[in-house]
Amino acid sequence: MVAITFIAADGAERTIDASEDLSLMENAVGNGIEAIEAVCSGNAYCGTCRVYVDAAWQGRLGEAGDIELPMIEASGDETPGVRLSCQIVVTPDLDGLVVRTPASQG
Repeated sequence: MVAITFIAADGAERTIDASEDLSLMENAVGNGIEAIEAVCSGNAYCGTCRVYVDAAWQGRLGEAGDIELPMIEASGDETPGVRLSCQIVVTPDLDGLVVRTPASQG
């Protein structure tokens, strides 16, 4: 399992044991991370699975790709490190990843 910590907008932290080869979004939903709405079920159409990747991890994840970038732009969220969790595949290299969730996914 891969340990991933979610930090809510109110500062509450929760670390989950994420399954490899599933998206960060699938792991979050499966582990009851309420801030991840995932209205489109991981198809990069809604932007309701946004997370903010801590600066220390941004380089390891790379830039948002052609699929997620338009949705991030459409959301109007300009927070540094914003990504769609449905587009991040959990691998062993992500063990210890820390992400923050927005106050609202709307």
